[in-house]
Formats: sequence, structure tokens, C-alpha cells
Amino acid sequence: MTNIDLIEVSGAPRARGEQYGEAARAKIEQAIAFYAEAFVAHSAVSWAEVTERAKLWMPLVEQFAPDLVEELHGIAAGADVSPLDVLALNARGDIVHDRAFASVDPAQEEGCSSYALLPEASGDGKVYCGQNWDWLAGVQNTTVALRVHQPPKPTVITVVEAGQVGRQGANSTGVAVNANGLGGRFDNSIGVPQTFIRRRILDSTSFGEALQVPITARQQIAANLLLTHADGVAVDLETTPGRHHWLYPDDDLLVHTNHYIDWVPDQLRTSYRPTSPSSLYRLPLLRKGLQRCRSTDDSTETVKLVAESLRNHFGYPNALCCHPDENEVPLKQSQTLTSSIVDLTDGVFWVTQGPPCQSDFVALPWNIYTTS
Repeated sequence: MTNIDLIEVSGAPRARGEQYGEAARAKIEQAIAFYAEAFVAHSAVSWAEVTERAKLWMPLVEQFAPDLVEELHGIAAGADVSPLDVLALNARGDIVHDRAFASVDPAQEEGCSSYALLPEASGDGKVYCGQNWDWLAGVQNTTVALRVHQPPKPTVITVVEAGQVGRQGANSTGVAVNANGLGGRFDNSIGVPQTFIRRRILDSTSFGEALQVPITARQQIAANLLLTHADGVAVDLETTPGRHHWLYPDDDLLVHTNHYIDWVPDQLRTSYRPTSPSSLYRLPLLRKGLQRCRSTDDSTETVKLVAESLRNHFGYPNALCCHPDENEVPLKQSQTLTSSIVDLTDGVFWVTQGPPCQSDFVALPWNIYTTS
């Protein structure tokens, strides 16, 4: 049995949100308390200032995804908090890079290592994807696996911080998204927070529709989005508030971490340096680990090899399997919050609660293709 908390919601957007908020009330309160303390400690920005700033995002999000804003209001009602509290939880990654909060330490960088393993590389002929999700250790206990029934849209399974509408996950049409932070502040424009963009990708009924989301969205920050489809197609988008670049699998294997691979945006060109040094070795190590899957045609062995790759400790504590750095103050320490392996062919979604070296990959009780 998985040790990550499970939340399953259904119905109209407001009703779904209320179910989610009620089920996650304690975790949402915990998340707000953590970020309130962290923003004050590291930048002297109060939570009231954060939520006041969040007001500017609301009209843009209402235009981008009005149903998700209804869901957001339901989450707030169910958790007995303000809708702006929930919006701020969804936009916390965008806030870190907002020039209006230039005093926030950009070193609070979301890590993550993502992959897509297509039929010729997986050994067993199936399609897998997933990621190590690295972020502040203080929110470890706020993570949940969320399943959303929302006909006629696809059923979505996503792993999130409590209160967020979407993050990495997969849907019942075989579309999956995983993501990595890319870093760098751009201009003062307000854009759609990443959690809404990723949920809208997971709401898509086809791979083309999913790709259309980040290509047309007016986003706030740079982010790498690795989209995978069960039919054996994967495209990686290095997205920014301006231009995007894209990468394709090499020998049916696609891996990404936290630095630009295909280019450097014009806004960063003269001074760009990777914000996460470990990104430079996590990428080749994960690729090398996953390449071993070609040596087997046994699915159990393939999953085992993927799990071993995600548990790599080279560079500890700043490893693929990331652990808190004891030299950092506790509020700044980061770690792998969850690790995931998604079998897009058979619909099995394995996840760990915490670093994958400390937790077994356990299958969620939901097949991604079951919609009832």
C-alpha cells in the first residue's frame, strides 16, 4: 500500500474543489504556515504581501482556465482558507522569480530530473516516464496523489503539494507531463502559473492538444516540460515567457534536468550560468542508468533498473536522489519529495513518498486508463 496520501474527487469544478479542500485541509494549513515562515525568513516578505501580489494573477488565470478557478475557490472553501492563499500556493514557484519579489533568494530553485523511456529503449517494448521531484524539504508532508474525475475531460492523476491544481502526472488518454525548473528572471509581465499550465496539459484529450497548451499560454517563468504519449512519442519543451525550444528523444530516450540544453534565452545570454550545478551531472547519470534497460525484455527488471537509476547518490546530498544539505538552514534545505515511474502502456503509476532510497515505489490503487 502506498504511503503517500490519496485524494479522489469528482463532479463539477466547485464540488471537486470542495472535496479536495476538505480532504487536504490540514496539509494546506501546513503548507501556508511553512511558506509564510520561509518568505519572511529569507526575504522579509510577509504572507499577506504574497497574497496581495497574487491578486494580479487572478484575472489572467480566470481567462486561461475559468473551470480551474472555480475548482480553486472550492479548494479554499473546503479548506477554510482564502482563495488567494490557494492561488499563492499554486504560484509559489512563479513568486520566487517575480521581479516584484526580487529580494527572494532565487537559490530556492526547484530541482527535478525527468525522463521518457520509449519502446526501443525500455527493453520490454513499453513506454515509461516519470521524474524525481526535488523541492524544499519543509513541504514533504504536504504532498498528495490526486485523482480527478471530470467527464467529458480525461481522468487525471497528478502528484502535487496540497492545494495545487496540477503538477507531474498522466491522464486517461495516455498523455503525461513531467517538469523541471530552468531558472532565470525575465521581465515584469504577469503570466499563468505553472500548476495551471500543467493541469491544462493533463486535461487534454490528445498529444497535439497537450502541446498546444504551453505553446499558446502566456506563462510567468521558464520551465522545462517533458510531454510523453502512450503511443511512444515524447517531446521536450524548454519554455520561457518568450521563445520556446524543443528536443526529441535520442535512441528513444529523453532526459532533462535543470539547465538549458538546446539554447540559452536572449534575456539570459550574456550572463547565463546554471542555477543548479548538480544538474550538469544528474543528466548524464540518469541517461546512463536508463540506457541499461535495453539489456532486458522483462518488465519487472525494467522497472527495477529505472528505480535504481533514480536512487543514484553521486554528488550526495545534491544527487539525483536528493537529500537535505545539513550546511543549509532548515528552511532552505531541499530533497526529493517524490519519485515516480509511470507505465504508460499498462497504466500503472508507481510513486515514492520521500527520496526513492528511503521508500519503495508503490503502485497507486488507480490505473490511469480506468475512468470510473
